[in-house]
Amino acid sequence: MSTQQSPLSPTLRTTIARGRARARTDRKDLADVLGAARVCHLGVVVDGTVRVLPTVFGFDFNGPDRGGTLYLHGSVAARSLVDAPAADICVTMTVVDGLVLARSAFNHSMNYRSAVILGRPRLVNDETERLRALDAIVDHVVEGRSAHLRPHSKKELAATVVLALPLHEASVKVREGDPVDDARDVEVGGVWAGVVPLQERAGPVRSAVDVDPAVPVPEHVRAIAGG
Repeated sequence: MSTQQSPLSPTLRTTIARGRARARTDRKDLADVLGAARVCHLGVVVDGTVRVLPTVFGFDFNGPDRGGTLYLHGSVAARSLVDAPAADICVTMTVVDGLVLARSAFNHSMNYRSAVILGRPRLVNDETERLRALDAIVDHVVEGRSAHLRPHSKKELAATVVLALPLHEASVKVREGDPVDDARDVEVGGVWAGVVPLQERAGPVRSAVDVDPAVPVPEHVRAIAGG
């Protein structure tokens, strides 16, 4: 059984207590959230203060860490990343799929897919893994992009820190479907209720002003905008 096919087995720290019916235990659901989310939020303690920072990420379910590997990167001057291996961190991501509009304000909600990953990260020092991780981060934003870029310079690599977080200790919650209204509100009627689906949509591709007009928009970029 591959890592991605193995059950998602939360620890006590990632066992969902509220909204248990929305908890998912299939690791494929974790893969779904990671694949759909473009940005994660990194929670880390720096100098005794909690910081939650948005950042891009990459992942590899066949990575060297238990349960697979989540990769994060940033500047070597970023305390949030440099200090992170000294303690556990928390990474979250959420994909909003719809606005759930009920008959009462109390029962309004959203349809979503979310994941929480906890653990002690490690600093990636191996050059081969660092390059693989940086490619994974770029390709998660735009699939196939890394193959079209020049190699990283030594200066760029020296200025970049890469962290690897095991995907073992994680939880996933999913909400889907209609509003859940009180029976009395449904009976009284007179108020519309339903779901407004949401989805990410790319606009027309624009070449940078300094790009030679003879250079075509590559297929992997055109694919994002639907051709």
